[in-house]
Amino acid sequence: MFKNTFQSGFLSILYSIGSKPLQIWDKKVRNGHIKRVTDNDIHSYVLEIEGANVSTTYITCPADPKKTLGIKLPFLVMIIKNLKKYFTFEVQVLDDKNVRRRFRASNYQSTTRVKPFICTMPMRLDDGWNQIQFNLSDFTRRAYGTNYSETLRVQIHANCCIRRVYFSDRLYAEDELPAEFKLYLPVQNPKSKVSSHLRARCTWDNVMGSVRHLTSFCFYLFCSSNDSCRSRAVVKFSQINFNVVLLSLLVFISTRLVRSDSFYCT
Repeated sequence: MFKNTFQSGFLSILYSIGSKPLQIWDKKVRNGHIKRVTDNDIHSYVLEIEGANVSTTYITCPADPKKTLGIKLPFLVMIIKNLKKYFTFEVQVLDDKNVRRRFRASNYQSTTRVKPFICTMPMRLDDGWNQIQFNLSDFTRRAYGTNYSETLRVQIHANCCIRRVYFSDRLYAEDELPAEFKLYLPVQNPKSKVSSHLRARCTWDNVMGSVRHLTSFCFYLFCSSNDSCRSRAVVKFSQINFNVVLLSLLVFISTRLVRSDSFYCT
């Protein structure tokens, strides 16, 4: 679809506010629904995908099964809302050996498995809205020892809400993103459960670390400067002593006071 298109910066394949958000997508629904709704948190249109079985309710791009996306940009970014139900997505890529590989992430899997043509991995989303950044080039190289060439297909399954899905040539800081690529949350009252715009950075080390430390992905949070921002201290107790614990506690308290822009959590 985009193979002969000049690709640089950002390339969007789904935007929930657009007049036809699923114009280049096909959808499959069984015992569920795919519809555009107004999200209570951002007070704007989002695409809601819900189903009793994640495997039978999904959207896939391109719509024509005989076509491929042909997108060479190495970063896939998805703005997704956690519905606290089973959720999975899959990306099919082509490497420099002309072999098709699939990467599937899900929030109901606990270990990473690499097979010749598919790599499955765990995923953990925070509450509310998350921005998932998927480094396709890094995953292809580490999982299969080959180089990423292009993305062929993207498939997003139940259960989630989607704001936007796009590709980029690199990772962009929040202040570098065009306005239409940001998720704007309305001003929240102190009792609101919505805290910030979350950015989930998916890296191979984070995925493999999930096997060793019984966690899924490591998420890098970019919090907006509001009163409800949260942070969590990460401590590996087997590798630290009392002094490090004390230092970590002081850093944690000072971070809360100055409302730092970035935190690590698991």
